[in-house]
Amino acid sequence: MAKQVVIDQDECLGCEVCVELCPDIFGFNADDAKAYVIDADSTDAACIEESIASCPGECISYE
Repeated sequence: MAKQVVIDQDECLGCEVCVELCPDIFGFNADDAKAYVIDADSTDAACIEESIASCPGECISYE
């Protein structure tokens, strides 16, 4: 089974760092002020890992 990227919506701070780093993988919902995953099956592990390391809310996981 392939890895998938997930954002814990309860922990998301809405900083948009992940969206800035990986705009093809993450989007931002202005109404909820939360990031969301556009492409959960992305194979760009380097970008995802950078987003995980940069996330101040520590809400992104790659499972």
